[in-house]
Amino acid sequence: MEGNIRWVALTAVAPVAWGANYFVTQAFLPADHPLYGAALRALPAGLVLLALCRRRPHGAWWGRSAVLGLLNVSVFFVLVFAASQLLPTSVAATVMAVSPLVMMLAAWPLVAERPGLAHLAGALAGLGGVCLMLLGGTDGISVPGVLASAGAVLVSSFGHVLAKRWNTAGSADALGDGVLASTAWQLTAGGLLLLPVAVAVEGAPPPVSPSAFLAYCYVGLVATAVAFTAWFAGLRRLPAGTVGLLGLLNPVTGVLLGTVVAGEVLTGRQLGGLALVLAGVALGRPARSSRAGRRRPAGPTLLDERPETPDARDDPRDPAGPAAGPPGGCAAGGPSRLSSAG
Repeated sequence: MEGNIRWVALTAVAPVAWGANYFVTQAFLPADHPLYGAALRALPAGLVLLALCRRRPHGAWWGRSAVLGLLNVSVFFVLVFAASQLLPTSVAATVMAVSPLVMMLAAWPLVAERPGLAHLAGALAGLGGVCLMLLGGTDGISVPGVLASAGAVLVSSFGHVLAKRWNTAGSADALGDGVLASTAWQLTAGGLLLLPVAVAVEGAPPPVSPSAFLAYCYVGLVATAVAFTAWFAGLRRLPAGTVGLLGLLNPVTGVLLGTVVAGEVLTGRQLGGLALVLAGVALGRPARSSRAGRRRPAGPTLLDERPETPDARDDPRDPAGPAAGPPGGCAAGGPSRLSSAG
């Protein structure tokens, strides 16, 4: 359980960094170059992670890196930029708050994680809390903006769960046991896919001022390299429902940052929404038995794969048979066999 708490804390770094990313992007980065913004966010982050891990894909991971880079980076980043331009931040964040529920539903067929009642209740509570915090009398909601934000939810939820499926701890693939390498190649592939599109659509890259350079450093290193590595590491170790609910810390960070940086005052409704979101996140905490459940494979267990040997419990010639065992029929060797499987 203590290990789960540490993984929850590590995974929470990602939505907190993404929540601060809204402010940095809107305040310091050019808004009229979304494709370049996405490419300059992804590609440098991927190259930095590649320099750290120094691993290359083998076999199926060439194609997997391209697919995950397309979903989690190229398409997702562009849709998020489009939504941020067409919608008020409050509306875009509210639509994105549906992602925990979508991720839980995607995890059911892809990784056989059936959403529990606590996770579903947490997703609904979190969505209600985000609505209370952010939605007000906003006028002029753009339908294309809502579609872009909804598309970002669908693409990222499917891509993140697909990354969880391919980044399982028992994978024997070259990148299956390296979250850092997998994240690095996702970001690199996504950035390389975005760069020629940005050149063709937006022409020359935008000029970068000193403040914009520092903003790109935060966006690329903290909100992308560090955040995505933490996020995918959490997806590998925790249930998808738990990780999805941690994503609700994204709008919470944005609201709290507004009170610190812009001097905004939280209203009673916003405080109630904040409490509701935190309650939803708390409902997604891993159960004590979740780790044992994740370690139990769907097919034959390690115990089943061992060559069968005669067991004293089943040998009628052994005087220390069933009658000599403890109450309940377990032989002297029984507890050690069971503990190895647990």
